[in-house]
Amino acid sequence: MEQIQQTLKKLLDLGGFAEPTVDADPEGRRLLVFMNEGDWIAEWIPRLVADLGHVARTVGRKAGIEGMVYVDVNNYRKEREVLIVALAKAAARKVLVTKGDVKLPPMNAYERRLVHTELATRPDVKTESVGERKERCVIVKPLL
Repeated sequence: MEQIQQTLKKLLDLGGFAEPTVDADPEGRRLLVFMNEGDWIAEWIPRLVADLGHVARTVGRKAGIEGMVYVDVNNYRKEREVLIVALAKAAARKVLVTKGDVKLPPMNAYERRLVHTELATRPDVKTESVGERKERCVIVKPLL
């Protein structure tokens, strides 16, 4: 994991980011990147999370690290996870009130998995992923 940390740190330094930090969480599967670049960075964080995640997984495979490695930049992913879980719960409540299906917006595989996992324990709704590629989304359905 240290090799991935060093690679990301070097990449961010070469990219001209001011004093970025790259830390690993205690479990060792998540890298936490923090940088103070001002307001402009907020627009680019989703893309930066995806791109740095790709680099981290590629370096990890080359280093023989098995399993997924997640990258979070300025807590974006953590905040997004909270938002997705809240959206899933709200969709389940809406399904129960309307007795109809609720289609969530398109999400990446990780976010769809969060929805499926969050609602899997509920006996009153079921989830299903539909669509292709960037348009793939989750539909929450009532169990009749």
